Amino acid sequence: MPNGWLAAELSTSACTRYTMATDAPAAPQKINLRRPDIMEAVQAQVLSHYRSELVDRIRARGHVLSADGLTIKLAKEFGFCYGVERAIDLAYAARKVFPNQPIYILGEIIHNPEVNDQIRDMDIKFLSGKEKNADIDDLKKDDVVIIPAFGTEIAVMEKLKARGCQFVDTTCGDVMSVWKRVRQYANDSVTSIIHGKSWHEETKATSSRATASGRGHYLVVFTLAETDYVCDYIINGGSKTEFLEKFKGAFSPGFDPDIHLKAIGVANQTTMLRGETEEVQRRLRAAMEKKYGSAELEKHFRFFDTICGATQDRQDALEKLLAQPLDLLLVVGGYNSSNTSHLAEMGEAKLPTYFIKNAAKMVSDKLIQHYNQHQHKEVETREWLPPGQITVGITAGASCPNNLIEDAIRRLFELRGISVQELLAAN
Repeated sequence: MPNGWLAAELSTSACTRYTMATDAPAAPQKINLRRPDIMEAVQAQVLSHYRSELVDRIRARGHVLSADGLTIKLAKEFGFCYGVERAIDLAYAARKVFPNQPIYILGEIIHNPEVNDQIRDMDIKFLSGKEKNADIDDLKKDDVVIIPAFGTEIAVMEKLKARGCQFVDTTCGDVMSVWKRVRQYANDSVTSIIHGKSWHEETKATSSRATASGRGHYLVVFTLAETDYVCDYIINGGSKTEFLEKFKGAFSPGFDPDIHLKAIGVANQTTMLRGETEEVQRRLRAAMEKKYGSAELEKHFRFFDTICGATQDRQDALEKLLAQPLDLLLVVGGYNSSNTSHLAEMGEAKLPTYFIKNAAKMVSDKLIQHYNQHQHKEVETREWLPPGQITVGITAGASCPNNLIEDAIRRLFELRGISVQELLAAN
């Protein structure tokens, strides 16, 4: 148990929940970890790890830096969003408040390997993943557990509560807004059709809220092709066995497409492409209208826009950047980051795009190692950086810190034999 000002608070509950979100679900006790004395130290530490003075200076110069035939153009919006910053702040604050106590985290706090390595360096132990340090069954009463920004499934939370754990909940507010929506669908006997990745932590957490009342059901669709399959089934029916096999692992226990597709409500993983989610919504709406008629549509179909604002801002900013003359695009971020992968998809549709997790992947001006989303692995491309006058666009997902973006910028100029420090000093 910690001492001092916190001890009295903690002694009142074996399942205290630490959070900054005032609209989060009720808990026995709440302690705001953003006390001025704690956060002053935390902010200094976070800035030392992730801030980039170079990126700040390029932003102030109109998001452009040029020298000797190489022009770098940054998207107007990129990198850490508020939800990510908040999650990291809370994790760092937890270590300040509990300096000598074991702290655990359910999984990656965000999808960026460098950030998660920093969390490990703070001796915060992971409860999942390839480098996990412990299992939930190893936890003891009053152990501190960090809930990542994606949230977690209700069953996991209940298991932690049963063990008497304390929580530092960093779940993003936008994610909790989706939870509220799918809970409402369930209360109204409306099946949640969730546009997302059924294997993603956020979608798993959302799905669990759809069934929490014991009345709700959900179905996760990932692609427009899957959406079209569902639409055809709504209109024409089909083989239930084939349907359930096709969506195995992506629907609620007891889900029956002949029963639970009669009233549906669309939600989504917050980091999906807005345009694709809107198309999922449009196609499902059209199917329900064709099946039940316009006059009855409200009884059978609902929709609520749950795309994260920061995700959309980064997609909009990239769209504007791609409208400018560019020779290639670098997308910097974790390979398992959903919002970053969608930025790479946008780039790939327009021009040569390289999805890299850090600057070291730019091995030379002749060789780059980058992630291929279609092959689900890192690949190598040669002769990737053209000689002569070129313009390179750079963006990054909401989980990518500015220091990694700075590293990429410096590496690009380095490959052209240009010192960024000398360049900035001369201007």
